[in-house]
Amino acid sequence: MELAKAFDPHAIESRWYPVWESSGYFKAGFDPAKASFSIQLPPPNVTGTLHMGHAYQQTLMDILTRYHRMKGENVLWQPGTDHAGIATQMVVERQLEAEGTSRRELGREEFVRRVWAWKEQSGSTITRQMRRLGDSCDWSREYFTMDEPRSRGVTEVFVRLHEKGLIYRGKRLVSWDPALQTAVSDLEVESREENGTLWHIQYPLEDGSGHLTVATTRPETMLGDVAVAVHPEDERYSKLVGRNVKLPLADRLIPVIADTYVDREFGTGVVKITPAHDFNDYQVGVRHGLAPLNIFTLEARVNENAPLAYQGLDRFMARKRVLADLEKLELVESAKPHKLTVPRSQRSDAVIEPMLSDQWFVRMDGMAKAGLEAVRKGDTRFVPEEWAKVYNQWLENIQDWCISRQLWWGHQIPAWYADDGSPFVGRTFEEAARRATAAGKAIAPHTRDPDVLDTWFSSGLLPFTTLGWPDEAQFEKERVFYLPSTVLVTGFDIIFFWVARMIMTSLEFARVTAFGHVYINALVRDAEGQKMSKSKGNTIDPLDVIEGIDFASLLAKSTEGLMLAAHKESASKRIKRDYPEGIASYGADALRFTFASLSTLGRTLNFDLKRCEGYRSFCNKLWNATRFVLMNTEGKDVGLEESAPLEFSAADRWIESRLQRAEKAFIDGLAEYRFDVSARAVYEFVWDEYCDWYVELAKVQLATGNEAQQRATRRTLIRVLEATLRLAHPIIPFITEELWQTVGPLAGKSGKSIMVAPFPAPDAKRIDEAAEGEIAMVKEVVNAARNLRSTMGLSPAAKVPLYVADHHASLVAYQAQIAAIARLSEVRFVAALPDKDSPVSITAGAKLMLHVEIDRDAERARLAKEAGRLEGEIAAAAAMLGKTSFVERAPPAVVEQKKKELAEKEMRLTDLRAQLAKLG
Repeated sequence: MELAKAFDPHAIESRWYPVWESSGYFKAGFDPAKASFSIQLPPPNVTGTLHMGHAYQQTLMDILTRYHRMKGENVLWQPGTDHAGIATQMVVERQLEAEGTSRRELGREEFVRRVWAWKEQSGSTITRQMRRLGDSCDWSREYFTMDEPRSRGVTEVFVRLHEKGLIYRGKRLVSWDPALQTAVSDLEVESREENGTLWHIQYPLEDGSGHLTVATTRPETMLGDVAVAVHPEDERYSKLVGRNVKLPLADRLIPVIADTYVDREFGTGVVKITPAHDFNDYQVGVRHGLAPLNIFTLEARVNENAPLAYQGLDRFMARKRVLADLEKLELVESAKPHKLTVPRSQRSDAVIEPMLSDQWFVRMDGMAKAGLEAVRKGDTRFVPEEWAKVYNQWLENIQDWCISRQLWWGHQIPAWYADDGSPFVGRTFEEAARRATAAGKAIAPHTRDPDVLDTWFSSGLLPFTTLGWPDEAQFEKERVFYLPSTVLVTGFDIIFFWVARMIMTSLEFARVTAFGHVYINALVRDAEGQKMSKSKGNTIDPLDVIEGIDFASLLAKSTEGLMLAAHKESASKRIKRDYPEGIASYGADALRFTFASLSTLGRTLNFDLKRCEGYRSFCNKLWNATRFVLMNTEGKDVGLEESAPLEFSAADRWIESRLQRAEKAFIDGLAEYRFDVSARAVYEFVWDEYCDWYVELAKVQLATGNEAQQRATRRTLIRVLEATLRLAHPIIPFITEELWQTVGPLAGKSGKSIMVAPFPAPDAKRIDEAAEGEIAMVKEVVNAARNLRSTMGLSPAAKVPLYVADHHASLVAYQAQIAAIARLSEVRFVAALPDKDSPVSITAGAKLMLHVEIDRDAERARLAKEAGRLEGEIAAAAAMLGKTSFVERAPPAVVEQKKKELAEKEMRLTDLRAQLAKLG
């Protein structure tokens, strides 16, 4: 296979992914003799497209997956998509609206059929994009959370929990979206800071002796007040606790109660208690035995429980009417501007209304205790560990989970109602009917509960429903390999909504935790650290980074769908500033390398396209280095015959030694989820050591060495390169596969793909510290010579001699290499440097001088500056060594190393002062 002259990521990526997938390399293994690794893909919404958060998260998952696959383990990366109840239903409802119809006109059965049709047509967009990134999931096991196996599992879990008394139906306060007409999860509520008003309203005392002034931001809900509350230690109101006040406009008496929930510093220190329309008030009502009074319909209009004058009004119109009537009664003391947090639905943008409604709930106390114990015992470990505190805090304060949603798209609740409203639950209608009959009741198919289950209910079962559950035989076969999953890679925002629920349900139904490790990845922000938002114009489509996009297309794409003119203007300005020429095509490998290199254990990741440019350059460098190696090894003896003589140089042994260290650093990094450490190990070895140094050293060895030396160098070139490609493959799979197809056979490796080649294992016996020391001196001499050239302003083409004195004996063997790499006419090893005014550089292994005429004043300034730097370092080192605490506590080897460094710097300073004295 001939290697192209230029690196073309698009051609490589489009060629290799179909080969990998069709060859079955992604499929899960079930070999009992092997270790197993498994990872769950957080299922993206079927409505979604790949964004930067997805791409980052999936890059990390794929790195782990490819690494463990190359280690020869059974590997399962389980992919799938979520039916995304509200989001998907809204998409199809908008389509119907554009057609001049609605879901209610279609009816439930036809509407659900339309959603399935849309899913089949558009639901695979994100999985196609995942393939473009290089994700090596087992697509043969891909699920959809509403497919038959998952739906069967959902029904089974619901029925079993109901049989245990852990699922019940009751009237509770929920977050209600009046526009979508459904309860929503807290994750679907966005809290925004908005400008509002704080009203101070007088509530007259029952006996007419005065009043209490209540502070509120929602005066319309006073129609549902059942009490006013003060803090029990607030002396201003202590004598009033237990008395009654008249509720303005409603002609009702309500009590004055004391509760520690009240903030004495907020407003007047008196608050209204409306349990039916405020979550905190609901808890106060429970503590004090106050029955909630619901004053809103599900459309958020005032209902029959309020005075007639307000019935039928929208809640915000009711606010205006209530305030007007209070003003007439002179009960409004003041109205002040106030910043408040408003809960809005992420889907409809409607203000969320806390609403008392009949819903299905899961009792969480028992399962939460088991979930806490799993983390306490270490069965599940969070990385970074700080997130375990968040997990524990949520579970320690858990409330029963509202699992019903007033939608048509989703898993319909398997319950049917008798005439008296009694629900009967069953896996099928027939089972529920038998239970109803046993209770002396009757149900009919059309009496099924119309609600569906919260999307998180089905996704919370995935660790075991993706392994065959509730088919016990299939589940027992697969769970041995893949439950608990080795690791879950996910964001912090769903630790409670998804992670905790998977752990709890797995413990409940599989009697084992869901995951060994939970790695909480960082949040992707823009290069300036700002949250990515389309209205800001700072979002980036990962596919645009991979494939490139011109400016006009990028501008149109970035402003599409923005309704506000201000948002369009802001987005346009940002695009014009940051991407005046659009986005270049960087390829999937460069994007993946960027993500890996930025993946520390921090909470945020600032994505910068300039880093992508750097890693695209890395790929080019690796490509060109491979072309050089192939030109010098193809058709030549690369030492595959062990009988042929081989003379390995110190440089050959050095690069082999450095490879072992890079391999270990990579493996150690992944073990601690420090993807940045692993990425740095690859980058520094390939760029700084193999390409920049070993290839250059090898050129000289191939030009001047004898046959055995040349054979050893060619063998080292190709074998180290081949191992490096395997080392880098988990991060940059496409380019490494393309190069390995040619390099692998030359290095004596067989196999159809690098994907299934063994991951390189570091061998401590091949670490050669002597060779590393020699090459370190060579590098220091070359760098010093380069610095001298730069200091003296020599052009790259100018070749001058280098004098080397007081040198380490081993440097003599590298005369040719130093001359070639530093672009010198020759290297002369001398007993002492000539008595000239040329600048001198002092390294740990030699004193160096370029033979050129110099500017004495400039050289004197250079030496003085260098001497000043050394004086500062010597003072700092001496101060450290002078501290008893450091000398006694630091490892002896570290103390000795510091002393050695101090002695070397003092010697260099002495030489520099001698040179300064010589210049006068």
